[in-house]
Amino acid sequence: MKDLFTTGEAAEICKLSQQTIIRCFDSGRLNGFRIPGSKFRRIPRQSLVKFMKENGIPADSLDSGKKKILIVDDDEEIVELIADVLKRDGRYEVGTASSGYEAGIATHQFRPDVILLDYMLPDVNGDVVCQTIKKNPEFENTRIIIISGVIKQDEIERLLKSGAEDFIKKPFNIVELTEKLASVVNV
Repeated sequence: MKDLFTTGEAAEICKLSQQTIIRCFDSGRLNGFRIPGSKFRRIPRQSLVKFMKENGIPADSLDSGKKKILIVDDDEEIVELIADVLKRDGRYEVGTASSGYEAGIATHQFRPDVILLDYMLPDVNGDVVCQTIKKNPEFENTRIIIISGVIKQDEIERLLKSGAEDFIKKPFNIVELTEKLASVVNV
């Protein structure tokens, strides 16, 4: 369960614009804090819940309790397999993308806890996607697991240095994948 939210996440949960959340934050109607040395605001869960109650916003949209997993792969069969297994598991909410471009959009909209990222995408390599996501402070807690069948040990090390949490080689054992995923998201 998430304890700290960005203004964008709070806006999505409350179904308000991010500007509205920022105005409420800046006026003191929504309590939180700024990250030292930056303009970024963070809102603790209890402050968001209080704000939602005071303004008649249903709190059921706050959190399903499920971890969000974004699967990024251009192989539809792999995406369907992983998505099906994770949905049946019941602990995960699943989103999908088939390119680096779609992964960027989905990351901003879906706000995943973990991204299962294919290394060889049609438009860009996974390490570029990984670095781009990790550069954004909003996604500093998003975990990335790279999945690939065509990769060398030195590339794996470079991926881990670029911000990936772990690496899984294709073809993979689905049980091992779900166990690794569960350990990364602590469920």
